[in-house]
Amino acid sequence: MPSWPVVRSSISTTETDGLFNVSSQRSQRVGEAIHHEISQLLIRGLKDPRIGFTTITGVEVTPDLRMAKVYYTVIGDDACRQASAAGLNSSIPFIRQQLGRALRLRFVPELRFEYDQSVDYGNRIEELLREVKPADDQG
Repeated sequence: MPSWPVVRSSISTTETDGLFNVSSQRSQRVGEAIHHEISQLLIRGLKDPRIGFTTITGVEVTPDLRMAKVYYTVIGDDACRQASAAGLNSSIPFIRQQLGRALRLRFVPELRFEYDQSVDYGNRIEELLREVKPADDQG
């Protein structure tokens, strides 16, 4: 799979990836708009029962605005995660249609949903720190 330069909507620092400066303001604004619109669709628009407690955590958009990775988290176990992934992926045409109506873009980006593991990593680190703290109190 080719690597493509991206801008994550929640990141404000300048990053470079290969030939591209990936911190264009337009990419960031489009990523933030996509983040907002998809979040609103999850609240009021998507009727797929497989999509449970899903939260959009970030959006990465290529500099040419043709592709967007949408990062999400799900409250629940692996079965909930898989069901939400299936529901989100089957809703891509509807979501793109709604984005086309809401955003003024020449092309609506292709969407790719990816589970955001950073929340799981953060929870795991917090869990490990809690385990270490009682050991420090005893010693």
